[in-house]
Amino acid sequence: MLFKLSLKNIKKSLKDYAIYFFTLILGVAIFYVFNAIESQTVLLDVTKDTRDIIKLMTNMLSGVSVFVSFILGFLIIYASRFLIKRRNKEFGIYLTLGMSKRKISMILFFETFLIGIISLFVGLGVGVLLSQLMSLLVANMFEADLTEFAFTFSHSACIKTLIYFGIMYLLVMIFNTINISKCKLIDLLHGSKKSEQIKLKNPILCTIIFILSATILGYAYYLVTGGIAQISDATYIFKPIILGAVSTFFIFWSLSGLILILVTHMKKLYYKGLNSFIVRQISSKVNTTVFSMTVICLMLFITICVLSSALSIKNSMTSNLKTLAPVDIQFSKKIDLKEETIQSSWMYNENMIEDSNITLRETLERFDFNVEENLKDIVEFDIYTSNDILFKDTLGTYYEEVYKKYPLMEFDTTETFIRLSDYNKLARLYGKDEYTLENEEYILVADYKEIANLRNEALKRNTPITIGEKKYYPKFKQYEDGFIYMISTHANTGIFIVPDNAVNFLSKEESVMSANYKASSDDEKESIENLIVEGMSSHPYNEYTSLTASTKIHLYESSVGLGAMVTFIGLYLGIIFLISSAAILALKELSESTDNKERYRVLRKIGTDEKLINSALFKQIAIFFLFPLVIAMIHSVFGIMFCNFILSVFGNEKLLPSIIMTSIFIVIIYGGYFIITYLCSKNIIKEKY
Repeated sequence: MLFKLSLKNIKKSLKDYAIYFFTLILGVAIFYVFNAIESQTVLLDVTKDTRDIIKLMTNMLSGVSVFVSFILGFLIIYASRFLIKRRNKEFGIYLTLGMSKRKISMILFFETFLIGIISLFVGLGVGVLLSQLMSLLVANMFEADLTEFAFTFSHSACIKTLIYFGIMYLLVMIFNTINISKCKLIDLLHGSKKSEQIKLKNPILCTIIFILSATILGYAYYLVTGGIAQISDATYIFKPIILGAVSTFFIFWSLSGLILILVTHMKKLYYKGLNSFIVRQISSKVNTTVFSMTVICLMLFITICVLSSALSIKNSMTSNLKTLAPVDIQFSKKIDLKEETIQSSWMYNENMIEDSNITLRETLERFDFNVEENLKDIVEFDIYTSNDILFKDTLGTYYEEVYKKYPLMEFDTTETFIRLSDYNKLARLYGKDEYTLENEEYILVADYKEIANLRNEALKRNTPITIGEKKYYPKFKQYEDGFIYMISTHANTGIFIVPDNAVNFLSKEESVMSANYKASSDDEKESIENLIVEGMSSHPYNEYTSLTASTKIHLYESSVGLGAMVTFIGLYLGIIFLISSAAILALKELSESTDNKERYRVLRKIGTDEKLINSALFKQIAIFFLFPLVIAMIHSVFGIMFCNFILSVFGNEKLLPSIIMTSIFIVIIYGGYFIITYLCSKNIIKEKY
């Protein structure tokens, strides 16, 4: 009997609670899709390094899934509260007719169980279908061959989904049972008629709190933009996050009072149409709204920043390789290692001292690697430094200003130098511009813009550098775009090109060789690559040298893998946060519409036009959806500026398309929830004849 009643209730509720079922099904599907990536990548034709990166990515996604499960669990419990509240009167009638609370709990148990089963199986079905499309995205991200593509079903992802959601639904059942046991008959029968008493907040207090909150929020904005260079460790970022979250809460709290006070004093606006009714509706549950709005606003803020940043990284890193990896391989090793250097660094050991005193070619010979047989277009050069020429010295008179603005910046690092002839040989190989210098000139090349832009001011001031008691002046009044080392990011903060004879007064720090493979096909290139990477790493001489090798193939695979990993994690979290934010607002608005059915009925009785009622409902829901989104967008302007600074090392030229793509996600998902909420709410308050 109770089971049949539960089944009937579910059938009756399908139309009114489409958002609840849709959200649960979507949550299950997304959870399955991202946890099934490992099964999809098994079919991809990729290299061993790429497969290792994919394995790392899937492990990280599994960890993220634990966090996601907590978010979805909270969402399910919140939705269950909405369902129970929607049916308060029904449960009150059951109690009036003599049904015990235990039996009502059993009805809810069966309903929750059936809803869980339906959501799980429908969600898994949708997830399996979507995961096949995800295979195409995975293949595109890792630029893999899909010739062996086949329909896949991930047993591990399915089991993980069943376990996680099974635990969530079990907790919901326990929560519902406790909730029903605490209900009183009078509250169940007349709860929908209750309205939270509106207490006009003190306007002076609201104004003071708003100004203080806005000031604190402005300081938090400064910390993640103007004060960014003062970051000394990862814990620094928690300060603006905490300040931003707290100030956001009090901004919502103060605005909720200020807006009500301002609108009630604007008589023409307040008494126009149903505006007075709308204002009262918005203010009727102001206490719960403030906290909900704060949480939703912060979730939307995180969504915008995470999606915008994640979507840009992969494209930026891939495009970087076209310029940052112009040759097949680059060897480098430290020269003339000292005992003090070894003791101060974990990278070197005493066995490397002897090797640091021989040439790079001799080191390669000890690895049994034939340079002439395997490489072509060979360019060898040395990197120089001096303990007497530090970063702060090359800033000249500009140093004091920079120090005041960025006191935590490392100013005591030694500068790096290269001979003009060596740089020009490398420039010819890299396809870059070559330069000429007078005896007392130098050129600065860099590509990490945030630091290089600081150097520009010093160059404009014609700041000299002293090498061997001789002063050298900048040939150009700004840095030249360029790099020496072959890496996947823009990390060159500045290398000085000086006349050849100037290095006689500097210390040789590193020996470098850049070259291409003597190969006519990709297979031959991979063969030489394996000889270098695997052969040298397993060679006994490896522990006696600081020799490192950076290859185009390895950089490409690492960049593609890292970009894909960040993109997938960002998409996973971003979509879940966006769905959760929109679903919470939607469920809250549906609950409000259910509670306010009687009020809309009264409006009809006094002759209010149906079109005007629908307009009032639309405005009320629109304000609830737009309020947290607008604040989140303001936060995101500064959040993206912070992300822009952090990601500048990868290259941020692809950030605008990512922001546009994020906006499309928000319009489709958030806007879609808004439209569905309005249509469902309109159906709830509709007069039944």
